[in-house]
Amino acid sequence: MSIRLKLSKGLIIIILVSNIILAAVTSLYVGNVYFSEVQTRVRLDLNSAHDTYINSINQIEEVLKAISIRRKISNPLEQEVKGDLGQVLQYIYINSGMDMLTLVGTDGRVIYRAHNPQQNGDDISEIPIIKKVLEEWKPAKGTMIVSQEILQNESEELANRAIIKIENTPKSHSTSKKIEKRGMIIAAAVPFITLDTNNTEKKLGLLIGSCLINNHFGIVDKIKSEVFQDQSYEGEDIGTATIFFDDLRISTNVKGTNDQRAIGSRMSSEVYDHVINNGKVWDDRAFVVNNWYITSYEPIRDPNNKIIGSLYVGLLEEPYKEPQKIIILFFIIMVSISTIASLPLLFFYTRKLLKPMDNIINMCKKIIAGDLTARCCSNFTGEMGILCKTINQMAEAIEKREQELHRITQQQLFQSEKLASIGRLSAGIAHEINNPLTGALTFAHLLKQKKNNNEEDINDLDVIIRETTRVREIVKGLLDFARQTPFKKEFININDILNQVLKLIRNQKEFKSIVIETKYLKNIPDFHGDKNQLQQVFLNTILNAGEAITKTGTIKISTSIDKNHIIISIKDTGCGIKKENQNKIFDPFYTTKAVGKGTGLGLSISYGIVQQHGGFLECKSEEGKGTTFNIFLPIKKNNTEKPKKK
Repeated sequence: MSIRLKLSKGLIIIILVSNIILAAVTSLYVGNVYFSEVQTRVRLDLNSAHDTYINSINQIEEVLKAISIRRKISNPLEQEVKGDLGQVLQYIYINSGMDMLTLVGTDGRVIYRAHNPQQNGDDISEIPIIKKVLEEWKPAKGTMIVSQEILQNESEELANRAIIKIENTPKSHSTSKKIEKRGMIIAAAVPFITLDTNNTEKKLGLLIGSCLINNHFGIVDKIKSEVFQDQSYEGEDIGTATIFFDDLRISTNVKGTNDQRAIGSRMSSEVYDHVINNGKVWDDRAFVVNNWYITSYEPIRDPNNKIIGSLYVGLLEEPYKEPQKIIILFFIIMVSISTIASLPLLFFYTRKLLKPMDNIINMCKKIIAGDLTARCCSNFTGEMGILCKTINQMAEAIEKREQELHRITQQQLFQSEKLASIGRLSAGIAHEINNPLTGALTFAHLLKQKKNNNEEDINDLDVIIRETTRVREIVKGLLDFARQTPFKKEFININDILNQVLKLIRNQKEFKSIVIETKYLKNIPDFHGDKNQLQQVFLNTILNAGEAITKTGTIKISTSIDKNHIIISIKDTGCGIKKENQNKIFDPFYTTKAVGKGTGLGLSISYGIVQQHGGFLECKSEEGKGTTFNIFLPIKKNNTEKPKKK
């Protein structure tokens, strides 16, 4: 995959990921803001519903106050209800919409029921507001729970209306209770007080009016009509209201699965814990019967401040999610369009950005083809400009090194030809010298055999014979070393080759002040290799050791074996090799010698010869103390087994 494609792919991924994150964050933000706005509206709607609920109680109180306004009553209430008071109560009951309108005596017993005149005399002082009025003789009002027995005394119809069958909803608390027979009422009670002839207040009793909320929908429908204006979405009411008795819906316009009011369904457990158990207002989305609503709940308390239920308003969530979806979809479309529109710009940008890379690639191709003068354009700015300049500097360095290598190679070739000519000349001279030396040696032996030689003559002849023999051995070694032969493997003794090399150099003037010590392993196994090439390796290594010793010193030459190799160790006490140069000594043309003193090919060629024989070279050096070269030649089975003569 090209760098252009990788860069384009990476930028596209970054843009897409950034846009996705932006879309997600924007969606969450829009959703939260939108939800917050809708929730604020619902909270205000709950305030309006609360006012409607309280106004319903206040209306009952106002009617009762109008009836019980102070007036002169001379007879007990039991007698007054048989006259115009009873007619007034009947009229108010019929036209006020109250479910109960009852006149109660000072002992808490019923004197007269406008809705059921025949039923009286029972004690209803357990109703909290009646108890409160009898204690304080002040008006009281609120929401209360009444027993089935009280409702039964009021009327059979109210008792039956209060009965609600309990239905569990998916998110409600589990309960074993199946039917609720108690009733929740909103009620007000006012004292019935008159003035006697002395203008002294006389307590006659109290008047209570109430409305049973169970299966009564006047309040919740009024809330829906006034607060939500009966708005609908796909045939379903957008705004709903509910009055709960504990967690039970006793008055609601929320629809159930059968499209009927969800009377008897229960509040979700999460909301129940928050509102009923903890007495807090709930402002959040909630699962209501079978759908999600944006809701607000507040506790309903009785006159004793005990939580007995809650008032709920809610907006169907779906209609408000639709605009949110449209906003998010519009944003995603715009982001997608901008992303697609940016792709051509991205392509041209990456093309322009990577144009220097094309120049560098073309330049490299030309250099590979042999054109070392090729250069890339360095007019670019920034890192690419720096890269182009660096590449050009590298190319210039390669060109200079190539020119220098070419020059050194030419010099080396010239020097090699010169050395070859000198070698051939030296071989010829050595050959010519060898013939008279042989004659001189022969005549010296003949003269020594004469009988008339005295002792002094014999000593002189021995010196002539010894020195002539030494010269002949030197010339013979020079001839053997100079002889050009093809690569030919044979079984050779490493110790013998080392001795032959030492014969060539021992009497050289460079080695006059150098002590050469040898320590050869006896019975060293024969090695299968090329004699002349190994002779060249040993000679070159020993010469290097001699050149490393400036004045006096020692060269120790030893042979040994380990499990797999013959080891030839050549150790000198010379100047040593610097640590930073030790990794370069086997590189071709690398030398630390002065100009004209060496080409840097000796160790490189030696390393190649040893590798050709399956071995390797090891150098250990310490600057100022000396250097040790270890030559490892492999011991193989065929190294020690010479071919048998037939």
